[in-house]
Amino acid sequence: MYDIKQSLEYILKSISPTDTDEISVESYDDNGVTVLEIISTPEITGQIIGKEGRIIKSIRTLLGAAYPNLKFNVTIRN
Repeated sequence: MYDIKQSLEYILKSISPTDTDEISVESYDDNGVTVLEIISTPEITGQIIGKEGRIIKSIRTLLGAAYPNLKFNVTIRN
């Protein structure tokens, strides 16, 4: 069974057409909220965000449906 961090890594590496070693996810707890921080190059960050943020919004929606009882926040860092 995957946890939320592994699920996010799987999704990101699946949608990225470039080298997937340039994408990593760090997670930490901040007052009961799991913070998932995506670390990637600027080129891949643009692909993750998508036009008008549609892809990252979809990823957040998918994770919310998969983990309904977990409070989390997804952030992106270059």
